Amino acid sequence: MPWSRVLIFDDPYCCQMAVQAAEVEIYPTTRGKFHSEITQIGLNRVWMQRFHQQLAQVNSVAIKPGRKVIGFLTKEHQPMLQHCGMDVSAGEIIVNDFDAAAKAISGYEFPGTALKHLVRPSPELMSRLLELHKMVSQIAETTPHILELPEVIEALEQHLIHIMIRCLTDGLPSRMTLGNQRHDTIVAKFEEYLEANPNTPLYLPEICAAIGAAERTLRAACEQHLGMGPIRYLALRRMHLVRRALSRAAPSTTTVTRIATDYGFWELGRFSVTYRALFGETPSATLQRPSDDQRVFLNRPSSFADNLFAKSS
Repeated sequence: MPWSRVLIFDDPYCCQMAVQAAEVEIYPTTRGKFHSEITQIGLNRVWMQRFHQQLAQVNSVAIKPGRKVIGFLTKEHQPMLQHCGMDVSAGEIIVNDFDAAAKAISGYEFPGTALKHLVRPSPELMSRLLELHKMVSQIAETTPHILELPEVIEALEQHLIHIMIRCLTDGLPSRMTLGNQRHDTIVAKFEEYLEANPNTPLYLPEICAAIGAAERTLRAACEQHLGMGPIRYLALRRMHLVRRALSRAAPSTTTVTRIATDYGFWELGRFSVTYRALFGETPSATLQRPSDDQRVFLNRPSSFADNLFAKSS
């Protein structure tokens, strides 16, 4: 059954838990108040979502089994993003597995197609895709009852599938280099190890031993794929884990010192300075703030669809 919802978040952890079809870790890298809006629409064969986010961030994304994901920037002059060590600009589509994605959204095989990582459709086709994607999102945000009409759902879905298939089949492909692929494998192992230890302070030597990579190699792979070295990424991750723990703890039963040291921060003065520079408030302010300050608003309940049509921004 078709569905739609609009969600608003003030907390990256709540936001990442709402993303469908993938396991996501969101780590803002710049100071400021986190704010994210996600519009999600489930049609009969196609599922889509649209993001609006304010802060620069690095994300770890693992696609859930059985889901086929494509992604693209939705505004013409948006800054480039990095995906698997490749720069992605407006007008390009990220495709993890072209054959599977094409079959998932169309139901048909496309013989002779090759694995494509980025596809650049013609400006005309990309413009049509962006306009339709925006229109469907606006319907969900302003007049969601229209999506309850079967004839509307059928027309929108057929139009989306038609344009998407043309974009994927007619666009110019760009593939990862062998070096990128090696680094992508290393970063995938790195992220899998972090995912297996979600609330644990981890350190570089033990990680390198666990994933079988030299520190120099891991450093180069992380710089290329995450935009920062593994030490900085680990520090950023630990800082966000502390913030998550502080925001969910009761000030009557714990302290900032206890939580900070639990996550490996022993120099509390330096920790407090870094924390305030990143989040714009002291650790104690986070601990004292009521946990229900992190808001989520829905315009209607959700269900789940089998296939995915999605974008990244």
